[in-house]
Amino acid sequence: MKGPALGMIELKSVARGIKVTDGICKKASVDIIQTSAVCPGKYMILFSGEVADVEEAFQEAAAIGRDLVINQIILSQLHPDIVPAISGTTKVAEFKSVGVIESFSISSCVIAADMAAKACDVKMIEIRLANGLGGKGYFVMTGEQYAIEEALSVAAAHIREEGMLAGCEIIENPHPELIEKGLYW
Repeated sequence: MKGPALGMIELKSVARGIKVTDGICKKASVDIIQTSAVCPGKYMILFSGEVADVEEAFQEAAAIGRDLVINQIILSQLHPDIVPAISGTTKVAEFKSVGVIESFSISSCVIAADMAAKACDVKMIEIRLANGLGGKGYFVMTGEQYAIEEALSVAAAHIREEGMLAGCEIIENPHPELIEKGLYW
């Protein structure tokens, strides 16, 4: 992954989203993490790179996407757990308490996950965005109980402030069956 920035663009047109992705790839030196149609009928592009490259990609996306861009974010100094959690490549050696946050907004979900990972010593397990979730997003993390409580508090406050909090739960001492079949990609 290039770093230290992550960009995300949501469009209300799949066709334009595909065109924007092509334009970003041709214009800026960024790595595409995910580019796909997402529920409900939108298109999402996630990419990483140096801050200047991500900003250049945003300018290109705005020029091509115009009024079809509905949301966009740049996260600089991204926590190193975020991209693996989005792409399903996280390796977790030990599960402790588990925290789950669900958001009605995928951009709020990504921002809150980054905030939670930076707030305490927690490990991101996964971040799921939009597909099969009716456009919502959620993330799952593990760590000591006190760290999970603090990380959830920070993340939930951000999402709640935006009016997008769909759910927030702590699972103490998760059952091995849950870990094997319900938490991991």
